[in-house]
This record gives sequence, structure tokens and C-alpha cells, in this order.
Amino acid sequence: MTATALSRPDGAAPADPPAGPAVRLHDVSFGYGRDPVVHGLDLRVEPGEVLALLGPNGAGKSTTIGLLLGLLTPAAGRVSLFGLGPEQAVRRGLVAAMLQENQLLPRATVGELLHFTRGLYREPMSLDEVAGLADVGDLLGRTTDGLSGGQAQRVRFALAVVGRPSLLVLDEPTAALDVRARREFWRAIDGYAAHGRAVLFASHHLQEVDEHAGRVVMLAAGRIVADGSPAQIRRTVADRTVAVDVTRDGPDEAMLRTLPGVASATVAAGRAELRCTDADAAVTALAERGLLRNIEVGAGSLEDAFLSITEVR
Repeated sequence: MTATALSRPDGAAPADPPAGPAVRLHDVSFGYGRDPVVHGLDLRVEPGEVLALLGPNGAGKSTTIGLLLGLLTPAAGRVSLFGLGPEQAVRRGLVAAMLQENQLLPRATVGELLHFTRGLYREPMSLDEVAGLADVGDLLGRTTDGLSGGQAQRVRFALAVVGRPSLLVLDEPTAALDVRARREFWRAIDGYAAHGRAVLFASHHLQEVDEHAGRVVMLAAGRIVADGSPAQIRRTVADRTVAVDVTRDGPDEAMLRTLPGVASATVAAGRAELRCTDADAAVTALAERGLLRNIEVGAGSLEDAFLSITEVR
């Protein structure tokens, strides 16, 4: 299914985001046969929010996305987008998605695809605008058959945003993108959301989530188990990290692991990193041994929080 096939707008997409919550899931449940997938989900996303949906495989992320896009019908509860049912919102061009399984129309050029998609909307982006936003200007004359994975992903993004949807849903959006392309992609997303449009994305790149999501919702076994900013989620992890410079003849990992409050230690490239259950005790012990060189104390990472929160469910 392509992004344009999912959108199916009727030409009424507004230039400005409508009022009200972009997404509202109220006590939503869904299952395949007797196998429940999501249970009693309550979720509200406001215009302008950039929300990351996280969870291990099988947690219900793809099902949740399918429910809010109208690709699946809930067994219980209600899903609304800007106060409308998902199918109505899609038909009005209020929502567009870039899904992992999107297939581009073969043998067509990128320019032809964008020109056709623009014609489905009342107030689409100009070809120059969308080409600049998605960084596909150099691909307009290329056929889709000859695109690399990263190039195809940029084209999918262009097709999703050309109609200026008020809600943009992205599933693993930076898959196949190189470092530069990822940086440009997130710069575009940050600018898009700054105009009051909501972005909901699922990703396994937790560093990207930490840097670009304003809010994180974690799923485990079909339920929401954490909801907050990346900093709030990180603070749920009790462990902290302490890093110091070490000399070539300085302490090794075995010695550092014996210090009070230290759970684990690694030494690489002249830098020791300690994961601590008691950072104060560890820092005191380092000071007593004259090892406080370029010290840095940090909270647990988003990855640590993700593993801690989801593995205990």
C-alpha cells in the first residue's frame, strides 16, 4: 500500500491544522481471533506534538498505528482524529502515513508520482517546496525502479507530506537512510511540526527518539506502560553513569567494578564508563584514589529505561 493509496483525500485538506486533539484513542482494544493484541488503550495527541511510539516486537505498535489510520477496526473503544472517524479524516486529507511496506509505483518517475499526488489535494505543496523538504530534487527525473533504499524512503516521505496533512504517521521513517539523510529528515520533521502539525512515529533508533521526540509512549504486551518526555522516561532508571579519563597504566575494568556503588565498568580509548547504583559513593571512591579526571555524571539512557520498563512487564 502506498502513502497516496492510504491518503485517498477528497480535495478538502485545509491549509491550517484543525482545532482539537489530533489523535484520541479511548479504551481501545483489538485482537486477532482469540489472541488479544492491545488492551484498553487511552491516548491523546495534540497538534504540534512529535510523539514516538516505542515497544518491543509484538507490543502492539503496528496494530495501534493500523487502528488510528482506520486500517483496523477496534473490538472495543473509539478512535478519532480531529474529532472524526479515521476513514473520514483520511478522506479529508487530514492524515497521511509512511509505512514500512509502502511500495512505489514501478516505472513511473519521481516527478510524475509527485505531480499526480499533488492533484489529489486542494492546497498541496508546490513541487519545488516538497522536493526541497524531502531532499528529492535530484531524483525527479529518475524512475522508481532504479532508486536505492534510502532514496525510495525520501520519496515516500515526499508523497506523504505533499498534501500538508495535519497528522503525519511514520513507521520506522529513517530505515535505509545514511547519517546525513537522517539529519536532514529530522530537520524537516521538526520544521513541519513547528507549524502546528502532529507527528506520530514508531522507531527502533532510540537516539533519534531521544533527540527529536517531545513525548514518548511505551507499549508492552498491548498496554501503555510509560508516557512522558524522553527526560522523564530516562529518570525512571535508578542507575546513573559516571565517566572519567584514565591513563594507560590506570585502573582496569576489574578494579573499577570493585568500587562502592559500581554495577559495571568498561574502559576504552582512555575513558572509563561506570554504571552505578550509587553514583555518590562511586565518585567519592574515585576521588579517594585520585581518579577524578574530566568527570561526567549522567542519567540512565533511554535505552536503559526502555529495557527496564518493557522487560519487567
